[in-house]
Amino acid sequence: MAFDGIVVADLVHELKTQLKNGRIAKIAQPENDELLLTVKTPSGQKRLSISADASLPLIYLTDRNKPSPITAPNFCMLLRKHISNGRIVDVWQPKLERIIHFTIEHLDELGDLCRKDLIVEIMGKHSNIIFCTEDGRIIDSIKHVSAQMSSVREVLPGREYFIPDTMHKADPLNVSEKEFSSLITEKPVPLAKAIYTSFTGISPVTAEEICYLAGMDSSIPAKEYPEDVLLHLYNQFQIYLSDVKADNFSPAIYYDGREPKEFSALPLSHFSGYTRKEYSSISEVLETYYSTRSRITRIRQKSADLRHVVQTALERNRKKYDLQLRQLRDTENRDKYKIYGELINTYGYGVEEGAKKLDALNYYTNEMVSIPLDPARTPQENAQRYFAKYNKQKRTFEALSELSEETKEEITYLESVQTALDIALTEDDLSGIKEELTEAGYIRRKFTRKKAKIKNTPLHYISSDGYHIYVGKNNLQNDELTFSFAAGNDWWFHAKQAPGSHVIVKTNGEELPDRTFEEAGKLAAYYSSMRGSDKVEIDYVEKKHVKKPKGAKPGFVVYYTNYSLVIDSDITGIREADEQ
Repeated sequence: MAFDGIVVADLVHELKTQLKNGRIAKIAQPENDELLLTVKTPSGQKRLSISADASLPLIYLTDRNKPSPITAPNFCMLLRKHISNGRIVDVWQPKLERIIHFTIEHLDELGDLCRKDLIVEIMGKHSNIIFCTEDGRIIDSIKHVSAQMSSVREVLPGREYFIPDTMHKADPLNVSEKEFSSLITEKPVPLAKAIYTSFTGISPVTAEEICYLAGMDSSIPAKEYPEDVLLHLYNQFQIYLSDVKADNFSPAIYYDGREPKEFSALPLSHFSGYTRKEYSSISEVLETYYSTRSRITRIRQKSADLRHVVQTALERNRKKYDLQLRQLRDTENRDKYKIYGELINTYGYGVEEGAKKLDALNYYTNEMVSIPLDPARTPQENAQRYFAKYNKQKRTFEALSELSEETKEEITYLESVQTALDIALTEDDLSGIKEELTEAGYIRRKFTRKKAKIKNTPLHYISSDGYHIYVGKNNLQNDELTFSFAAGNDWWFHAKQAPGSHVIVKTNGEELPDRTFEEAGKLAAYYSSMRGSDKVEIDYVEKKHVKKPKGAKPGFVVYYTNYSLVIDSDITGIREADEQ
C-alpha cells in the first residue's frame, strides 16, 4: 500500500481546506493509540480520526463516531486542558515527510493567546502523536519513547522535538538535476529502489510509476543509464511531483475485481491491469480501502476452518484417486491372461508333463508367444488359473473404474468449493458454503437439523450493452441460478474443465451483441480457478441445453452441444449493478 508522502500531501491539502479556522469542540481517545477530534467549522461539524497504531497508522476525516472510555486517558485530558476550543490556524507538512502538523491557537491559563503544535507521524511501527510548544518542546505524546527504546530520538515530555534523519533522504520537491543524478547513481541497487531510498515521501509504488512514465526499466541500476536518459528521468520526476506542488490530486483505489489492491493520490499508469475507481477525497479513499481490506482479511480468517475441512478432504481424495489409478494400471494386461487360457486350451494337448512353458501361435496377432506354466498342474488347470486371474482383474477394473470416476467427481466438487471460498467476500457467502458442506456431509449439523437460510445473492453485473449478468458464488447458488432463475433462452457460461461460477446472461428474448458474450466470458474466467490467466477457454450455451444428472452434486451439470471462446480473465470496466 502506498501511504507515502504524496498521500500525506493530499491529506494536508484536504485537512487545510476542511479544518482551517475550525474550533476543536471535542477531544476523545477511543483506543490507546487513537484520537477522535470533533471540529466545528463554518461549513459544519467535522470528525478527524487519528491513529498511531503500529500495525495500521491512519488519519482521515470520517462521519463515524466511536465510543470512548468513561475515564479519559491522561494524554486526552492534557489535550482537553490545552487546546479544547482551540482554533486550527494551519495544517502543514515538512518537506514530503509522512508527518502532519496542526498549529492550534488557544488561550493559556492567564488568558493570553498562544500556539501549540499537534504533530501526527505516520511512520509504521514508529508512528506517534506528539503535542509540542510553539518553539518545538515536547509537552507529551500518545506513546513515550525512551533512550532504552530508541537510540535515535527520545519522545518524552521536556525533550526537543525533531525529525530523525536516519536514512539521509533528500527533499524531492527541492532537488536539482545534479543532486538527483548523484543520489541515485551512487547506489548499486535497481533504479526504482534507488529513487525511493533517496527521497522522502516516495514509496516503491510511486518510484515504479516514475520509471514507467519515463519508459525505463526499474530493475536496472541507475549508473548503467547514460546522462541524457537520467536527465529525462529527472524531468519526468519533476513533472510527476508538479501535481503535488500544485495540490492537483486524483485520489483513487485500484481494484482487482472486488478486492482493493492499492490506493494513491495521483494516477498510477502502470496499474493498467486493475480497475481504477476515483473518489472525492483522500479521506474517503483511506476509509474505504482499509475497511474493505479489513473485511476481506476478517472473512479469510473466518473461512480458515472451512478451508481446512475442504483441504483435508481434498488431500484424502487425491491420495485415494492416485491409489485407484495405480491399481487400474495393474489391470491393463488382463486380456493377456484370457488369451493365455484360450491358447493353452487350444494347444495344451501337445504339452509334455512337467513343462514350464508353452510356445504357441497367438491366432489374434499371428505372433508366437511363450506362456509360463506351473509344472505341477495339468494344461487344463493352468488354463483355469489364467482364466481366474483374468476374471479377477476384470472385476477389479470394472469396480475401480466406477470408484475412480466417483473420486474424480468428488475432487472436482471440492475444488469448486475451494474456488467459492476464494470468491467469498461476506459472512453470508461463508454461511452459504458452510450449508453446502453440511448438506454434502463434510460438516456435522449442530443442534438442529433445519436447513440454514442463505441470505446472500449472486453477484450482479451489467454489460456495456445494458444486459444483466449474474454470477453464482457457491454451488448451491449456481444450481439455483441455472435451474430456477434462468430462462431457457438465457445464456449460460462456465470455464471449461475448471471449477468456477455459473454465469447467466438474461437475454429478455433478444439476440446478444458480441461484446456482451465477451464480458460474460471474462466474468466466467475471473470467477474460476483460472483467474489471472491470459487465455481461458469458456464454454457457453443456451440454458435450455444445460441439464443436471439425477443425484449429481450441487453445481454439477452436463451439456452436449456448446460454443467456446478463449478470453482473458480481466474484468476491468465491467460495471457492477450497484454502482452508479
